[in-house]
Amino acid sequence: MPFMPARPALVLLAGPSGSGKSRLAQLSGCVSVRLDDFYRDADDADMPRWGGIVDWDDPHSWNGDAAITAIMTLLEQGAVRVPVYDISLSRRIGWHELVLLDAPAGQRLCIVAEGIFAPELVRRCHDLGLDTTGVWLARTGLLVFMLRLVRDLREHRKAPHILLRRGWALLRKEPAQRRAAEAKGCETLTMRQAAARIQSLRRS
Repeated sequence: MPFMPARPALVLLAGPSGSGKSRLAQLSGCVSVRLDDFYRDADDADMPRWGGIVDWDDPHSWNGDAAITAIMTLLEQGAVRVPVYDISLSRRIGWHELVLLDAPAGQRLCIVAEGIFAPELVRRCHDLGLDTTGVWLARTGLLVFMLRLVRDLREHRKAPHILLRRGWALLRKEPAQRRAAEAKGCETLTMRQAAARIQSLRRS
């Protein structure tokens, strides 16, 4: 019988903002899907609000259906056009194409879809029959707070006072977010453990 390559593995990588999701996805050697690019524009009439401002931590601020469709298209067709979202402007500013290239000899193709709302997709992807691994990145809370603040100030994502207020709120919410992610099918791993898990999937 001819050799049939295994279907690409899908890793849904979650964790607090600033925990290193994007860095791990880039270093993994897998095709990386930025789930944050599926945020809705700030002026979308259906955006959730809290205290008069957009609640960016509410999953309804994000288009999960579009993210699932993009992942399925990438798996089935080998390429997909996805949005580019500018967080500082709170809107989509363009598009780019993701392509699944041939895997190196002896390795399996993989996709790492990373973002804070990745846990929302774990069960949906399992139900679609996708070989899915959900991961919540665990790092020290104060370290994540500082890394996130440095990144957000460097990229001018929001005004400094908003970044500080939101960062402190996220620090306090992280334990509950982790428990919720675990309940939705994610396994809590350190950065080193998550990198090892991804490499094991590439070899399977």
